[in-house]
Amino acid sequence: MQLILLERVEGLGNVGDEVSVRAGYGRNFLIPQGKAAEATEANRKVFERRKAQLLAKQQNELEQAQAVAEKLAALELSMVRATSDGTHLYGSVSTADLAELINANGFDIARRNILLDTQIKTVGEHSFRIRLHPDVTASLTIKVESENH
Repeated sequence: MQLILLERVEGLGNVGDEVSVRAGYGRNFLIPQGKAAEATEANRKVFERRKAQLLAKQQNELEQAQAVAEKLAALELSMVRATSDGTHLYGSVSTADLAELINANGFDIARRNILLDTQIKTVGEHSFRIRLHPDVTASLTIKVESENH
């Protein structure tokens, strides 16, 4: 299925790119989400008229994501958890826990945007990332402390 991208899609392309994707991905995700339109002659003409508007929208979203990334970088996160021996946690700190903690500080971050390289299962400082935009990723650190401490 040939599509014209109406916004930047990570791993696929940028605004205005004509891409070939599987029919299900295009019909069930890209088109309903407003990320793409079928590559017909009529849609190409509509896209050319809207191109400047779409590029300006993408630039605005990028600038907003960069502003949020700067605010997030200043955020200091800490969490107290139960431990078995003072260092190993019962369970782990999940992306849902991190999203809840960040959102309690006045942000609106979905847990699917939080990227953990390794599971957080011990006391100490741990780094993780948040994908705010396909081109913007914020790096944060959380300090996990023992409640038996």
